[in-house]
Order: sequence, then C-alpha cells, then structure tokens
Amino acid sequence: MASAASNVASLRFVPVEDIHLDVSNPRIRKFLEHYPDEPTPEQVFLALGAAGDDGDDSSTSFEKLKNSILTNGGIIQPIIVSRQKDGRLVCIEGNTRLALYKNFLRENVKGDWALIPALLYEDMDEARIDAIRLQVHLVGTRPWDPYSKAKYLYRLRTQELLPFSEIVDYCGGRQKEVVELIQAYADMEEYYRPIIPDDGTFDTTRFSGFVELQKPGLKKAVAEAGFTLTNFAEWIYGEKLYPLNMVRWLPRILRNPKARDIFLKDGARAAVQVLEKPDLSNALLEANVSQLAQAITQAIYAMPWPEAEKIRQEPGGQTAQCLNEALIALTALINPSTTGQ
Repeated sequence: MASAASNVASLRFVPVEDIHLDVSNPRIRKFLEHYPDEPTPEQVFLALGAAGDDGDDSSTSFEKLKNSILTNGGIIQPIIVSRQKDGRLVCIEGNTRLALYKNFLRENVKGDWALIPALLYEDMDEARIDAIRLQVHLVGTRPWDPYSKAKYLYRLRTQELLPFSEIVDYCGGRQKEVVELIQAYADMEEYYRPIIPDDGTFDTTRFSGFVELQKPGLKKAVAEAGFTLTNFAEWIYGEKLYPLNMVRWLPRILRNPKARDIFLKDGARAAVQVLEKPDLSNALLEANVSQLAQAITQAIYAMPWPEAEKIRQEPGGQTAQCLNEALIALTALINPSTTGQ
C-alpha cells in the first residue's frame, strides 16, 4: 500500500519489469505521436533510440550510452521513479537507461539486468515531477532539444496554467526567453504543421527559425510586406530561409523590391547579395572588435532621448534591425550555446 505523497526519495534496487516507461516524456512524444494507439514497449524503445541519450538528439549518443552500460555492467546515475496511487511504478527520469535494461533482459544479454538502481518517490505530485524534469533537462547536464523544451514549457503554461514566474524559477533564465520559446512552439504548430503533406516529415530541427521569428520587428515586417505567417512557414519548409539564421535578414530583404523578388525565387542567401552594403570609412574597417564595441556603447549613451525612442517605436526599422543583428552576432560570439543554430 502506497504511503502519503512525499518529496523524500529512497534509494533502492527495483525490479526492471515492475517499472513502466513514461510515454508522456516530452522528449519522445514527438516520435510516439505517429502511433495512433497506445505505443508498445518496442515502439517506446525505438523512440528513445531516435531521440538519443536522455537529451542528445542522435542515435550515436544512444549507442554510446548502451555500450557504456554494457562495459560498466550497469548504470552509475540512478533513475527516478514514482509509485503512483494505483501502485504502478513510472519512470520519471532515466527512461533511456530503463529501456536499455529492459532490452538487455529481453535479449538475454550477459549480465545482471533484473534490478536497476532508482530513487523511489511515493505518489509524486505533478509539481514535483515538473520540477525534476525542468532541472534535469532544461538547465541540467542532459538537455532536451529546443523543440521538446518548448513543447514542455507550452504545456506547463497553457494546460497546467503555471505562471511565468514559477516556470522561470524552475528552469532559470529570463522570462523573455521562456515567452519566446512558448510562442515559437505555438507558431510552429499553428502555421508549419498544417502545411506538411505527411506528418512523418515534420522536421523539428526547423524550430530555431520560429525562435528567430520572435525577435523584435520580424512579424511586423512580414505583415507590412503583405505576407502571412503561413507564408513564413512555407519559406521555412521550402528552405527559402536556409540556414535558419537568415530569418533575421527578412525585414531588410522584404523592404527591398529587388531583394524580395530574388528571395521568393532563389532564397535568402541570394537575396542578401543584392542588399546595399554600408559604405564604411577606412577607420571603421581598420578598427578591431573591442574598439567598435566601445564606440557603439558610447554612441548609445550619448544618443538623444527622442532618437532612442524612435528606434524603440520602430522595431522593424533599419536601425533597429541593424542593432538586433549586431546583438545576435555579439551574443553568439560571447556565448555560442545561446544561438540555437
């Protein structure tokens, strides 16, 4: 009989066959959605293999984990299991490791795979489950891919109605970043998924293009040029915006009639070539990055308030877009992990 819900776990060796894989795991749901009925253990195993090792979106990483477990005769990091009110044991974190143990048992692989080390919680509530997932997979050592992160955050916000402040407390970062991820997921589902002829070709790696779309002035630029977000999704699907960081060039491309025509025919890379290049003086061309950064900082601090306010009021304007491009380039230089590319 299960005890009252507790946030205190006990470390045990639990029979592998008694533990259920978590089919609601955000990292593999995008693969399991292709199955109309309840997925079989084999289908869950295939989904886990496709998604890689607890966060690395590659079958290579999955194979590395498999070989590491075989070599060491087991796992070092315990999985996390919740005993639910009906007595079922569900794996909350570590589904890939559990699936490998189950597979080793099924295939009679040499070794002791009947018991797996686990932190066992009694009737863990949803808030605790969310906290563990967010800490392990959003800011921990085994992050989910960006699409899966955004999908999970979207569920927490729109279905469980968690306030942004609580979500940010769980996963760290800034509220602006969380809002961008949630909106990017919503846009991709609303505008990109419907245009895919076969749901099997839904490519979640295109997600970073929809993250770029959330930058200031991007949606406004698309609308002012007479296009819709469905058109944007078609450009992503048709690789008009390739690589995906070309999305940030859209405002300048769409404002230039010649560049826009080339973009619609041949894509953003070709369109960028016809945009006017700034006529920089020799002094600017010869300055190093540190000098240029100091110069732009001084220029911003010395900028009259009306001029600064005008830039803020026109996020799709050329100056605002140039500043955003510079910001993205500088951020990528200092912290490449934030680019999502």
